[in-house]
Amino acid sequence: MSVKNLNTPPIVAIKDGEKTSKQILISADEAPNFAMRRFIIEPGGFMPLHTNSVEHEQFCLGGEAEVVIGNETIIVKKNDVVFIPAGVPHSYKTLSDDAFQFLCLVPNQDDVIDIKK
Repeated sequence: MSVKNLNTPPIVAIKDGEKTSKQILISADEAPNFAMRRFIIEPGGFMPLHTNSVEHEQFCLGGEAEVVIGNETIIVKKNDVVFIPAGVPHSYKTLSDDAFQFLCLVPNQDDVIDIKK
């Protein structure tokens, strides 16, 4: 069992994104099946189109963003839940004056990330 405050784990910039960072809340070392991360994309920020080799389950904490998933573009905001299948191209772009923040749960498997350029 593990309990920690949201402000305890470090927030680390993501080099492939613009004004984008992540925080590992529950690591693969702490839980046998899933890891939990928090992503923060500041106003004007984005994460470019990319694929992951693992699925994503996401819960939006705040802000608003344009999210591309495959051939679909949707607007996502606080309290929305998003599922991104493994291997499907996706991207994020903050639309609001507040940071777009979401929790992202992924299986504890090797995650190969491919940035589409």
